[in-house]
Amino acid sequence: MRSDVASWFERRGSHVTEWPVERLVADKGATRVSVVLPALDEERTVGTIVRRIRRDLVERAAVVDELVVVDSGSSDATRLVAEDAGATVVRRGQVLDDVPPLPGKGEALWRSLAATTGDVVAFVDSDLRDFTSGFVRGLVGPLLADPTVHLVKATYDRALRSGETVLPAGGGRVTELVARPLLNLFWPQLAGFVQPLSGEYAARRTLLERLPFPTGYGVEVGLLVDALREVGLDGLAQVDLTRRKHRNSSDAALGRMATEIVRVVLVRLQAEGRALLPADLCDELVQFTRAGDGYHVTVTDLSPHERPPVVTLASYTAGAGRLVP
Repeated sequence: MRSDVASWFERRGSHVTEWPVERLVADKGATRVSVVLPALDEERTVGTIVRRIRRDLVERAAVVDELVVVDSGSSDATRLVAEDAGATVVRRGQVLDDVPPLPGKGEALWRSLAATTGDVVAFVDSDLRDFTSGFVRGLVGPLLADPTVHLVKATYDRALRSGETVLPAGGGRVTELVARPLLNLFWPQLAGFVQPLSGEYAARRTLLERLPFPTGYGVEVGLLVDALREVGLDGLAQVDLTRRKHRNSSDAALGRMATEIVRVVLVRLQAEGRALLPADLCDELVQFTRAGDGYHVTVTDLSPHERPPVVTLASYTAGAGRLVP
């Protein structure tokens, strides 16, 4: 590891055990903290996550001020389960309702800025298993303690499930095969992030409001690269949350995620004058699955979409785009 990256890794890295709830309460002051869970058909896991956050960080200790689930059109009981567990559930189209909604995780995160009021906003995926409130403690701790930190990413070991076998690591396939090589090639300052695609991170609202949001699975790498531009490497930090279990995706789904990530990276390279994308760049991904003696062909439209910084929307700055009944 290069000396500058190693220095940042030590200086801006911490472990969840360094952020006990008592320290967070002492550091919090008047800072408002919002936790956002983007959700799409997560009825089996979202309730447990919400209950544990409410129990530990709302009822037992006043750390979290808002707990919001942003639903992206679930067809199962996600909304009901989340509400019963104590979350405020917001449908995607209830905020910034003058902007027609698009599908995608990044879209839900972008709209969540209009559904929350926290000075610090923490994002937590809603498909986590074995979740503890330490995830939230670790993410918001550095932001409450140090005003020079603007974004905190989680790192952890990612389990990989293969049938009934669960391996303790190996779940970050898109990270290792796509995101890490690209970041090391083009933004080597970010090489110290162990899990650059982590869905668990927290940031100051003042930063998030200034960033564009890719609407799909490229949102994490896009936000990380853009945050580096806005606040510099020393404004970024990471916290070790030890381990993460979630639903592993199929190879085909990972291929679609990888394609979105590559497109987000290419767009940023072009914006920085380091790449020139052809106008006819293909927006379709062709994939194959075995079907008897032949193949079934699937073509997915992965046309890129990015939302502008919310501060550029008059409806957001005027408050007109905020949560509506």
